[in-house]
Amino acid sequence: MRRLLALGAVAALALVAAPTAGAAPARTNSTYFNDAALPAADPYVLHDDASGFYYAYSTEGADPGWYYAIYRSADLVTWERLPGGALRQNARGQWGNDWFWAPEVYHNPRTGLYFLFYAARSDANKQRWFGYASFEEPSKIGVAVSRSPEGPFRNIAARPIDWYPYDPDYHDVNLIMGPDQKLPPPTLEAGQAAPLGTYIPTIDPNVFFAPDGRKILYVSRNAYRNWNWDADLGKYIEESNIIAVPLDDAWWNDPRGRTMPRIAPTFRGANNRPGGPSGPRRDGYVPILSYGADKQAWENADVNDYALTGGEKKDRRWEEGSTTFAHPYYDGQGRLRTAYYLTYSANNWETPQYGVGYAVADSPLGPWRKSPANPILSQSPQLGMYSTGHGDVELSPDGRELFYVHHGRPTPTTEDRRLYTERMEILDARLEVFGKPIVRIDQSTSDEPVPSGVAPYRLRASARALTVRRGSRAALQVWVTSADGARLALSNPLNRVVARVANRAVARVVLRRGGAARVTGLRPGRTTIRLVYQRLRAAGGYFAVTNGARIVSATVRVRVRR
Repeated sequence: MRRLLALGAVAALALVAAPTAGAAPARTNSTYFNDAALPAADPYVLHDDASGFYYAYSTEGADPGWYYAIYRSADLVTWERLPGGALRQNARGQWGNDWFWAPEVYHNPRTGLYFLFYAARSDANKQRWFGYASFEEPSKIGVAVSRSPEGPFRNIAARPIDWYPYDPDYHDVNLIMGPDQKLPPPTLEAGQAAPLGTYIPTIDPNVFFAPDGRKILYVSRNAYRNWNWDADLGKYIEESNIIAVPLDDAWWNDPRGRTMPRIAPTFRGANNRPGGPSGPRRDGYVPILSYGADKQAWENADVNDYALTGGEKKDRRWEEGSTTFAHPYYDGQGRLRTAYYLTYSANNWETPQYGVGYAVADSPLGPWRKSPANPILSQSPQLGMYSTGHGDVELSPDGRELFYVHHGRPTPTTEDRRLYTERMEILDARLEVFGKPIVRIDQSTSDEPVPSGVAPYRLRASARALTVRRGSRAALQVWVTSADGARLALSNPLNRVVARVANRAVARVVLRRGGAARVTGLRPGRTTIRLVYQRLRAAGGYFAVTNGARIVSATVRVRVRR
């Protein structure tokens, strides 16, 4: 059973509890390694308790005609892509036209519904939602629903969430910039002459189900129209920050899945000030993370991009792709407390320097402080891993271990982003300067033990005995299941089943990837087929997997008749 303390039985990571004493996990020699074989950007992982499967939802990898690939895994490390995707491109009520990014899915076991939160851009609504027909990045957050983690999801409404975050104190320097919108004013004084007020585009949604029952939406304030003066550099940098807003409960409790999430009433119209563009209601938000409030030098990889690219790119900073969770710990006086953690990504997702840091707080809405250990995940030429970022925190099948599932690239020039799974630790015995346990990610492309609770494995065949005529064929299906009963992805070359016939003069077996086998009778007689589960090593070559000291195997008896 997964050790997850959450709101009711919410299948979203809310409170990561320190494992308690109990039965030791089953021993196995099974390993995995990050082979970077699957395209998967901005992955979010949901464990589906009913089936035992993990599902990873990705910006990239869907079939034509679909948004958001869906990957499935029994063990959190061996994935298979499901056909189609999460959301049809021509889905009813589709308000977005492109930039479909960062899907996250949450399951309510009481209603059986799965909610897909996603970001998209709506060019048709620039003027109506953001006040300007020339607004370049009109991104907002949509919500779709399904009764299956495998979709398809349908939009709850033909519009995004009814939230119009507005910054009344921002000098909108874009209004005094040139048409390319890449070169800001040269001085702070010139920038402060720009009119006040701008609507905020939002991407990368993450809903945190707090222990006290609150549901809080965290998003990245997209960098566009967020130029901030950097006194250290003596110039404007366009930045993305993390902001948040509490949501209501009606959408979560609606058994029909027809209610859109609404922001808390106190935030509706909270930033309604004079001036600024004509537009919709001006809503409030809670600032969570920004460079200016907590400067860290590792976030400066792209602050000189305008000069380095000959004016092709802007000077920018990013803080995006957040995931929030809580963790109980004992402070220096031995008192039990709850720490809140937020992982985030910084720097340009296209560059090798994209990386992951984290911040800590005593409350979901802060104030938040960035860890001095940042970044905790970054490029490593030694490992062959670059552009590491935008991931999700997930528990092993038995809840004893933490993992960070993220995207990265095996080379600096690899075009698409790939799926990686890393062990993640919260070091309760080591408190950082803010008095919270330190977080560490064990980055690896070598052989690593599979997550705790995956074993014991079970290998099964669709028949224990087969009778086949000489010269004829019989079908046989083979499965390997985890301790939770979920089937391993035998289509993934990280694992396989091999078949050996005891008397090859009597029968022949052909076992295809995925577990489908064909048995051919050669001459009358009896024999057996031994099936063995194997895993691939990072250096190449397969080895037999064991439960304890016993090889994971099965035997099928075969009789060949005339």
